[in-house]
Amino acid sequence: MHQPEDSNDSGNPTIGSVVQARLRRRQFLKASVGAAAAGLAPLPLVACVGDGAHAPRPGRAGRLALGFEAVSKSIADALVVPPGYTARVLIAVGDPLFDGVPAYRDDGDNPDYALRCGDWHDGLEYFGLSADGSPDSSATDRALLAINHEWVSPLFLHSAGPSAPPRPASEVDIETAAMGVTVVEITKDPNGRFRYLSQSPFNRRVTALTEIEIAGPLRGHPKLITRHSPSGTRTRGTVNNCGTCRTPWGTLLTGEENWAAFFARDAADAARRSEAENYALARYGRPPGAPQAYQWNTVPDGSDRYRRWNASVTGASVDGRDDYRHELHGQGYMTEIDPYDRTSVIQKRTALGRFAHEAAAFSRPRAGEPLAVYMGDDARGEYIYKYVSDSPWDPADAAAGNRMAVGAKYLDAGRLYAARFHEDGTGEWLLLERANPAVAGYDRYPFADDGDVLLHARIAADGVGATRMDRPEWSTVNPANGDVYITLTNNSSRGLGGEDGGFGVDAANPRTYEHRRQDAAPQSGNVNGHIVRLAEEDRPDSTRFRWDIYLFGAQSDADASLINLSGLTGEQDFSSPDGIRFGPGTELCWILTDDNAMTDRSNAMMLAAVPGELGDGRFLELDHGGTTVVTRIGARPQATQLKRFMVGPVDQELTGFAETPDGCALFVNVQHPGFGTPRDGALRPERYTSHWPGNMGYGPGGRLARPRSATVMITKDDGGRIGS
Repeated sequence: MHQPEDSNDSGNPTIGSVVQARLRRRQFLKASVGAAAAGLAPLPLVACVGDGAHAPRPGRAGRLALGFEAVSKSIADALVVPPGYTARVLIAVGDPLFDGVPAYRDDGDNPDYALRCGDWHDGLEYFGLSADGSPDSSATDRALLAINHEWVSPLFLHSAGPSAPPRPASEVDIETAAMGVTVVEITKDPNGRFRYLSQSPFNRRVTALTEIEIAGPLRGHPKLITRHSPSGTRTRGTVNNCGTCRTPWGTLLTGEENWAAFFARDAADAARRSEAENYALARYGRPPGAPQAYQWNTVPDGSDRYRRWNASVTGASVDGRDDYRHELHGQGYMTEIDPYDRTSVIQKRTALGRFAHEAAAFSRPRAGEPLAVYMGDDARGEYIYKYVSDSPWDPADAAAGNRMAVGAKYLDAGRLYAARFHEDGTGEWLLLERANPAVAGYDRYPFADDGDVLLHARIAADGVGATRMDRPEWSTVNPANGDVYITLTNNSSRGLGGEDGGFGVDAANPRTYEHRRQDAAPQSGNVNGHIVRLAEEDRPDSTRFRWDIYLFGAQSDADASLINLSGLTGEQDFSSPDGIRFGPGTELCWILTDDNAMTDRSNAMMLAAVPGELGDGRFLELDHGGTTVVTRIGARPQATQLKRFMVGPVDQELTGFAETPDGCALFVNVQHPGFGTPRDGALRPERYTSHWPGNMGYGPGGRLARPRSATVMITKDDGGRIGS
């Protein structure tokens, strides 16, 4: 779930201008050829143009197939899966994780959330366990699940919903504990179905108060100094945990996304800050007086655990050791957790930069080559990033005993880049270091050192002229050929530029249009989102890449010349791609949606795709009423290559995804069902917009239950591999 943010006022080109220059050159050449031929018809508004630079590369995708019956769109308050499949709830918010914790109650009276499964299930990873409890990446009957918890639903966490500010400590303690990460053991029962174990010694809750170390270049940095950590080496908690990643050495990376929204900043704080500080805070969504999520800092007892949520200058110190002016600098990272050791120290890997992290994806590990990590910054007009490790990959590290030490080896020293998309179908990775003159000389923010560059990676990306994108979210790498897929969920700020005030269309973000729903006001911009595909020129540390657009989200009946560019049918159409993951067992590409555009026709959904190859499609020219843009699009998916696999209940989004190594069980997170329940008036069951999963028999409450985020297990009734 995205909190609206649109803080990028850098003025960076969105490559629309260079696209137009290329288009003019190409149109001139075509016109010349046409004149010579004296009889060729003019180009249509949508034209296919070949380009040898985008020839497909060999892969194995041709042997994959989708053997299930596509699921129809649904607005029912239920999970819908194909015939021959069964979905069961595995664990839901509030379920106890430790012996002695009372069972979940449907009346909102559930204290001790530090001992229960958290709320708003998001990213999800599977970590296999052998019979003796040691890591086993091939295990299919015993494992640990690591579950991210992005936000919380105070409306359902408390008996009568949340109190108005000042917030009572009892409510805030529940909400801060219900965020973070859950690690829980699962095992197959005698019927071959997974269940979670509440007595497992592996179970762990990481909350907004857990002690966490700052690792990498920002450890001990002056801008990490707080009252809690005058040395700038520690912070408390991980918040707004969105996407995840499983490292090649078997640990979890959890992405901290819209963390800035949790911190208050009073209106008078600007006068206490330097011009550079004020600019940087606003660039990260914290101008003075910005709205604050949940208002945790308003608890009146003044305890340090609540005061930390006020990022205003309140102390007299020069360096910030007597207040929490730098507290929000401790959030916004890829944070590493060893799921196999619940006593291990959690590390924030600051070398990967600070922004609104979604998921991350590693390049294919190859001996002697560095590792690349691909990441998106989920806000309107933000950037795609790549981190490259200084250390080359050593396959022996995949089974090393000290997993966090391996994490330090690869994730604490490296280089961070931002992507610029060129008009000729290539791209460039731009170095974010002071050694780059465009960073050191950027006139809107004076970077003190390279740590400051990482701390303010967004501003450094502004300085180098990276391409502003339509909310980059999850990333994944095709294990068959190394292609990188990144979802661009949508962007209401994407316009034609000029008078409409939008970013303008460009090759990597080529659509803007008006979308009408039956039950809401029209929406405009890139309403349905798309998925971009990249391939490195050579090794993971290459600074050049090639790209195209794999799929455009759209309704099947939308204008095929400007909106439904991928030619989606009723069995394939989708909107707002969010999660994306290649399954290690199924080898399919799974796409999960976070939609508010098609919800008059269907709840959020999950699709299965047989991936193509970068360059398998064509160039496309789009005419936006006189503004023409050229883009490159992947091959249109056939009915056997893309199908809707699941639709969730009402007012939810399908988020995290994991599967067993044999591909015979999928785990999917269902987030915030019933999110549209009215916040005004009494909290009564008849006003809930969803009663899932109680209405499918899970937990107390039955058909009138409070809605709950949950992790679902999906299996094929014949026990076979899913999707085939």
